Amino acid sequence: MTEPAPTDADAVLARLAFDLPPERIAQTGAEPRDASRLMVVGERIEHLLFRDLPDLLRPGDVLVFNESRVIPARVMARKPVVNGFGGGQVEVLLLREEEANVWSAYLKPAKRAGKELWLGEHQAEVVGVLEDGARLLRFDHDLKPHLDEIGRLPLPPYIDAGDSDERWRERYQTVYAREPGSVAAPTAGLHFTPELLARLDEMGVERHTLTLHVGAGTFRPITGSVAEHVMHAERYAIGEGTARAINAAKTEGRRVVAVGTTTVRALESSAQGDGTVNPGEGDTRIFITPGTPVRVPDLLITNLHLPGSTLMLLVAAFAGEARIKAAYDAALSEGYRFYSLGDAMLLERSVGSGQW
Repeated sequence: MTEPAPTDADAVLARLAFDLPPERIAQTGAEPRDASRLMVVGERIEHLLFRDLPDLLRPGDVLVFNESRVIPARVMARKPVVNGFGGGQVEVLLLREEEANVWSAYLKPAKRAGKELWLGEHQAEVVGVLEDGARLLRFDHDLKPHLDEIGRLPLPPYIDAGDSDERWRERYQTVYAREPGSVAAPTAGLHFTPELLARLDEMGVERHTLTLHVGAGTFRPITGSVAEHVMHAERYAIGEGTARAINAAKTEGRRVVAVGTTTVRALESSAQGDGTVNPGEGDTRIFITPGTPVRVPDLLITNLHLPGSTLMLLVAAFAGEARIKAAYDAALSEGYRFYSLGDAMLLERSVGSGQW
């Protein structure tokens, strides 16, 4: 088989690669949440705390938050006992409801899962296999009301969750999470506290929300060529009020601040060529790489991402490769905490990243 030719994005990803000592992967979030560090990345780099964010914003700025809520999507299922055989456990990671009562899910072990599973007292029939190996599970009723009872929050594999799920039920959610549907938190929002949001309101910063339900594929490393990487579909919805506020800000020269890469993906999925945001909902597989125009947000709040991931390409597309390289070099040398529960960055969009 002929290997795919490398792309410019492959080269960018290689240049942005880094080795991260395991102890730099945050296992707990800062307490209080806004005590995490904040690196400001523009023409120069500044090192602040997240609670300093109001000093960096202006009255009239529009902050856009992803209000998706993480569901207890990790369930230990069991196989049925037939003639004295079976009954083994299968780990199920529910991804999303594809149609009424039919869920896509990763199973472990998948090959020995069989055709029938019991998730607590809820029977599922394995009715299909998707291209990425996920199975389709059909239930005879709505599973969603029962997830709190049978499931655990699907924490990233690099976090040692321990035996207790209770503390994560609150800590691995943003304080403004409303719409259930994600299998991973939109982690840039984990730094906000009610008190910080109140300070932003008092100074005249506008707050608006959208929804993008984060799928497991968002954080999946790119293992081959960038050109061959397949993005998972994720559902998003942007209300008329949010679209109207963003478009007014763009027209009036006020800044739009995206809280998280998931917010960027939703905004760019709905944007026209001139950056006008359309309200509506749908599925997106958008893959933002260097050279992809980023038309809507002027600033991006984001955490420190996995090397070799689609998110590294997104932030390079937004802020420019040189700035991202400098930012990660600084993060490594200055003791920043990485990944979902780690520290944050405020990135300025590079000149030209929003142009066609």
